[in-house]
Amino acid sequence: MSSTTTSSPTPLKILMLHGFTQSPSLFNAKTRALHKALTKAFPPTHYTLSLTYPCAPHKLPFADIPGFNPAALDMPISEAPDAYGWWRRRDHDDPREIVYEGLERGLDVVAACIRSEGPFDGVVGFSQGGAATGMVAALLEGRGRREGFEAAEKGGGIPYLESFLARGGDKGAVDGFVQGPLKFAVCYSGFRAPGKRYQGFYEPKIRTPLLHVLGQVDVVVDEVRGRQLVEACEGGEGRVVVHPGGHFVPSQKPWLDAVVGFVKECMEGTGTKGKGNEEERVEDMDVPF
Repeated sequence: MSSTTTSSPTPLKILMLHGFTQSPSLFNAKTRALHKALTKAFPPTHYTLSLTYPCAPHKLPFADIPGFNPAALDMPISEAPDAYGWWRRRDHDDPREIVYEGLERGLDVVAACIRSEGPFDGVVGFSQGGAATGMVAALLEGRGRREGFEAAEKGGGIPYLESFLARGGDKGAVDGFVQGPLKFAVCYSGFRAPGKRYQGFYEPKIRTPLLHVLGQVDVVVDEVRGRQLVEACEGGEGRVVVHPGGHFVPSQKPWLDAVVGFVKECMEGTGTKGKGNEEERVEDMDVPF
């Protein structure tokens, strides 16, 4: 008498971090094509795919939204837009003194989301959310990262964020942290926080597999800024995809395929070749690098 067993679908949980002046609902709309492509690549018969869109804590006034003119839209100046940020940038003549006001609060919101909705397999972010993606990936890398923050703190860097340390009852806690390292991260138009203040995020280099998607004519986060984050990641130069557009999440098939192929590679632990499908490793895809 033979018996058959059925395995439960594998959870695939992705944290989605919106950009500056965006909202969770807007980022959800902007990444709808990516969600559809991931659903096709990770069918419900084998995976339980869930994308979680937390909201950044800093609600932005009109003055913080570049190019936004409420008068032209006949909107009352008192009506706050549905726009949020993970922090506000305070510039200084010396780039080493640039401050991201409210950064800790923004990342605390992410830690709270990990506690309530995680643990997560990966994180995807756009623009400021892409920068936050690199930071979150770093913070979840464990004791070596915490030691890196301690070393950077001696030179004026911020301390490791306590909200990412384990607390009693954390369901996904690993080795004293809110969860273990991420399997993957994807940064659309991401960038590195400048100066010694934020050195702990990048030294030692980010070990989490991180795919960088850059816009060739992006004038908001130009390629030079994007490459600074690439250089802060182990194997970064081998995980760069450049699309011919500007500051947006590309929805055309070549760039969707690149991201989906990367996620599959990270989730399955091997390349996707030889598995009877048409997916390819990111390094082998016919897209501009």
